[in-house]
Amino acid sequence: MSPRARFEGKAVLVTGASSGIGRSCALALGAERARVGLGGRRRSRLDEVAAAIEKAGGESLVLEGDVREEATGTTWAGECERAFGGLDGLVNAAGVIGNGAIDATPPAEWDRVMESNARSVYLVTRAVAELLKRRKGSVVNLSSVAGNRPYGGLAAYCVSKAAVDMITRCAALDFAPHGVRVNAVSPGVVVTELHTVTKAIADYPAFLERSKATHPLGRVGSAEEIAALILFLLSEEAGWITGACMPIDGGRALASAR
Repeated sequence: MSPRARFEGKAVLVTGASSGIGRSCALALGAERARVGLGGRRRSRLDEVAAAIEKAGGESLVLEGDVREEATGTTWAGECERAFGGLDGLVNAAGVIGNGAIDATPPAEWDRVMESNARSVYLVTRAVAELLKRRKGSVVNLSSVAGNRPYGGLAAYCVSKAAVDMITRCAALDFAPHGVRVNAVSPGVVVTELHTVTKAIADYPAFLERSKATHPLGRVGSAEEIAALILFLLSEEAGWITGACMPIDGGRALASAR
């Protein structure tokens, strides 16, 4: 089957579809003729993605809401069932970043990061589980290189992504009897709006330049590269892969501080 037709007629829900890796996933799925549920908080940005998907020949459904709220996943599941008849895939790409050591992170900030990055994965996956089971679908979660190694000043973020990795493995075992696969991708530094919108990095250009040295392949990644791996894991080409947390980080996880 042509790579451009892997998802023709398939329905996939993408959270965090208004920007970054989620947006790239949604556009890539639309280009392969998928029916894409676009989940996110910024309606105007979601509408832009929807227009691009439909221009490319795909079909989209805009789903506005906050993934930290239990009702959001339930509502999105119902709307996807009504519009698409079910779901063949889920991409949990919504998330945030936040700086701070353990003793410098206020409880409210800790909760914001954990709820956005980890609890949201649990809530949305739980909400659409029955739809995925009916079609023996696939889930891909967005983790991070920070999920399997610590970084100073990123306590809540590292812990939240470690939680994503474990949610992925547990869900893979729980859903395997139903033919549903669950995997995660763990990117290194990728050029998106994540750092700039939240002002998590004071001098973003300098950070990207320094990242060339911290990634053995000598460069940072693109959202399109991460989306390509996510689509592979969603597709039938990865039909015997489940419970994997795949690095896509230019070798960052291999490097040690010197």
